Amino acid sequence: MSRPVTILIALALLAFPAVAAAQPAPGGPGEKAVWTEADKDGFGTSHTLSSKVWHTLDDGRLTEVYYPNLGTPAVRDLQLAVSDGQTVERESSATRQRVKLLDPKSLSYRQVNTDRDGLYRITKTYTTDPARSTVLIRVRFENLSGHRLRLFVLHDPALSNNGDDDSAATRDGALVAWDADAAAALVSSSGLRDPSNGFLGTPSAEIGQTYDSAGPGNVVQTARLPLDGHRHRELTLALGFGADGAKALSTARASLKRGFTGASSAYDRGWHRWLGSLRDRPASAARLGPAYWVSLLVLAASEDKTFRGAGVASPSMPWAWGQLTIDDPSDAYHLVWSRDLYEVGTTLLAAGDRAGAGRALSFLFDRQQKPDGSFPQNSLVDGTQRWENLQLDEVAFPLVLAWQLRRFDASTYTQHVKPAADFIAANGPLTPQERWENQEGYSPATIAAEIAGLVSAADIARRNGDDASATAWLATADDWQSKVEAWTATSNGPYSPRPYYLRLTKDQNPQAGTTYSIGDGGPSAADQRSVVDPSYLELVRLGVKRFDDPTILNTVKVVDRQLAVDTPNGRFWHRFSFDGYGEGRDGSPWGISDPDTFKTIGRVWPIFAGERGEYELLAGRSAKRQLTAMAKSANEGWMIPEQVWDDNPPSGEPGFEPGEGTFSATPLAWSHAQLVRLALSIDAGRPVEQPEIVARRYVSR
Repeated sequence: MSRPVTILIALALLAFPAVAAAQPAPGGPGEKAVWTEADKDGFGTSHTLSSKVWHTLDDGRLTEVYYPNLGTPAVRDLQLAVSDGQTVERESSATRQRVKLLDPKSLSYRQVNTDRDGLYRITKTYTTDPARSTVLIRVRFENLSGHRLRLFVLHDPALSNNGDDDSAATRDGALVAWDADAAAALVSSSGLRDPSNGFLGTPSAEIGQTYDSAGPGNVVQTARLPLDGHRHRELTLALGFGADGAKALSTARASLKRGFTGASSAYDRGWHRWLGSLRDRPASAARLGPAYWVSLLVLAASEDKTFRGAGVASPSMPWAWGQLTIDDPSDAYHLVWSRDLYEVGTTLLAAGDRAGAGRALSFLFDRQQKPDGSFPQNSLVDGTQRWENLQLDEVAFPLVLAWQLRRFDASTYTQHVKPAADFIAANGPLTPQERWENQEGYSPATIAAEIAGLVSAADIARRNGDDASATAWLATADDWQSKVEAWTATSNGPYSPRPYYLRLTKDQNPQAGTTYSIGDGGPSAADQRSVVDPSYLELVRLGVKRFDDPTILNTVKVVDRQLAVDTPNGRFWHRFSFDGYGEGRDGSPWGISDPDTFKTIGRVWPIFAGERGEYELLAGRSAKRQLTAMAKSANEGWMIPEQVWDDNPPSGEPGFEPGEGTFSATPLAWSHAQLVRLALSIDAGRPVEQPEIVARRYVSR
């Protein structure tokens, strides 16, 4: 360990002299808390409702743990450190790391971290106690050197989505942390030696200190584990949670008493039973390894266990969202979005989990805005509206899902479907925001969703005897369907002399050179005719336009030329022209930037491979290439990201391989839903998401 390493402690403390115990740590409140990188390579939770804890893995360590719901991170990270008495190394920065999915039908992971000089190896296997809110870690430490090595555990709690107001203490040989709403307790099957509590970034947090308590502030906790890597190699850590310290400690110890093997076996059985209740894996996915099963598991694991049906977009906080510089506490991706939940709901329905899809729809309907019938842009998992903008596709998609689920009863119609359809008819087709959040206008993708929602609602209305509403909504839908091209497809733009669909128009006049600011550091005055987007395919996927419509066919060519990127893993697409929602040219995180600075670049998205695959099926062609590309975009733990590296810097440099995941939200539920749905669609020979009632009206007759 003589090479340059990550130094964790001061040289004066390397002999591990203990500071007098039973005293509070000085130096509070510590450095400000920030979250870890969003590109998780593992995600897990029990399938049971009694275990209200979720864990994520990245860089050889346990990263954010969520408790008591999936919208509330409670731990920043927990990792191990090794010392030879002269230096101390964190495993996250000083080892070569591998992660392995242990069971293709269970979210069970193992991390193997090997010292770069081959001096030691740390193997950690994770599970969640199905009966309790506890993460269990089976630790194996192998000393491969001739030196005496010591192993330490480092715990950084961040309870209640805020790591800056916690307190910590040593209690009965355990490390306990708490705030006003929740607590965590860390215990070991072999005990903890020299436990200490300090403040992040201060001398009180250094290994070798033994402070009895710390806080409030950004506390960290350390202890030595009694493993020498030779005779004593294995133990189990239990990280339990509760409403207060006593309950968290009781939970952790009960899980430890049950044992890792018993909890792990029950954990696996729970996921096996759920997958066994679904349709068989489609033949198209048979050569994709565990990608299909893992994707389904991610969708189920992304549902909250208290607020049933509430599915978050991702258990991660990418870029500035994780730095607590935009919102404090963090959110964005662990919010519930109607659009993302529709993608998940339609997938679960197609895969055979009608109950899961029904819970998703019920959650959305229960949080529908009164009295106007709209839906929040997004909400916390408890349904509380978070952001306050309006996106009309998010109002329309629940109506399509209601039709697909055959929710034709009178109560659903009068209380939910009719108010939402009336709202769309009264306020569309212009949407205050389209599917990418930051633009008002006439979007072909949003208009497609609006039309599909109105047609679906009209059929439900007729089934409930409301012919007048059905007739009115169909007339509106037909009108918009006949005009969407005139509103959003240009015939004098820079990319083709023939009409092609735009991302959106600001004025229903695609022949005009109207300009708008793209956002995210992009051009402040982009000609709307120069901004294209693969989202026009919603017109085809939702049954509003035929696959061989001349303008659709021309737009396919235009978008492929402008936005497609071929990578070693397959072809992917950018969201739209000049997109800046992604990393900088040096791989630095996305953050808010001024127009025309071009500091960040939106990379390419796996979901577009899936959407293009569904289009290819409608055109009578194979979609296996698109399905394979999506599966190959998954990382070592089979997590599919929001974005993968493209052909812009730093792509191609070591660690930035094109087609591999960026530091974007990973796993993204939408990405996993799209893979499952495309696989099912390939076997069905058609997009299983497409609402038949819409396609019959516009493309089948």
